[in-house]
Amino acid sequence: MNEFERVEALADRVARFRISVLIVGETGAGKDVLAQRIHRRSQRAIGPLVAVDCAALCPTLAESALFGHERGAFTGAVQAKPGLLETANGGTVFLDELGDLPLTLQAKLLRALETRTIQRVGSTDSRQLDVRFLAATNVDLDQRVVEGRFRADLLFRLDGIRLTLPPLRARRHEIARLAREFLREASEREEVAVPSLAQGAVDALMLHSWPGNVRELRNVVERALALSDGRTVEPEHLLIAPAIGLPVSSENAGPGDCRRQRIVSALHQCAGNQTRAAQVLGISRRTLVDRLDALDLPRPRKSIPRPSLDPEPVVWP
Repeated sequence: MNEFERVEALADRVARFRISVLIVGETGAGKDVLAQRIHRRSQRAIGPLVAVDCAALCPTLAESALFGHERGAFTGAVQAKPGLLETANGGTVFLDELGDLPLTLQAKLLRALETRTIQRVGSTDSRQLDVRFLAATNVDLDQRVVEGRFRADLLFRLDGIRLTLPPLRARRHEIARLAREFLREASEREEVAVPSLAQGAVDALMLHSWPGNVRELRNVVERALALSDGRTVEPEHLLIAPAIGLPVSSENAGPGDCRRQRIVSALHQCAGNQTRAAQVLGISRRTLVDRLDALDLPRPRKSIPRPSLDPEPVVWP
């Protein structure tokens, strides 16, 4: 069982309980997808799943958005309105980008978690809150607690179980399955027949570094559907260059990541020709094959479109 499968198995195990879950991972890694999975497998699946983008909450109206308000509570409040937490009663609240929740709201959210009640803005009455909390973040909340930017007691409440979601580049075995799933979903949404995914397209997807993670993959697949002939998605419909990715630095990549990007770059420049790519890298073809296996990179076919210009030399680290 790989790391991602272990995360999914743990998510399925805790789904049936009310315990809060904190999902940690890079932007676009699919934290919202995992939250939806937990909700679907919970005893609250028939209830609503209400997503709250903490980063998008307007500072002046954030309290009203979360907790609701009574008529006349402030200028423009012409009628009472329930907040996002209240509308999720009987279901699940998903607090996305939790690290961006304003400090002014953290204390009130903590009280809601502890008492399972809320108070609308402009009201002194408490209302019962029957929700399960899921949260997600791409920042180090423990460090933010040290910096005084996030309440430790709120983190303790939301961090009942912490699930660390690996980035897509560490889940390459998932790429083809996810691409076909996104292709099916997009086709159904557009009410068109589901095209097949050519092997060359799968190879190109496997070679890409996916700096935008699952979100980028979904966008690429949806774009390819629009550009394809409706029968088959080919590599040219993807409009991606496998060598494009995050800048290699000590902060976001280790030696293995540097080596991976250079191999991917050489293979892309040589249209998947392993012998020529090995020459560009200055190593033998056998060494290249060994490193493809060691880095869990697929051995590409030669169906990736070949650049019209000669490849530039790639300096081996």
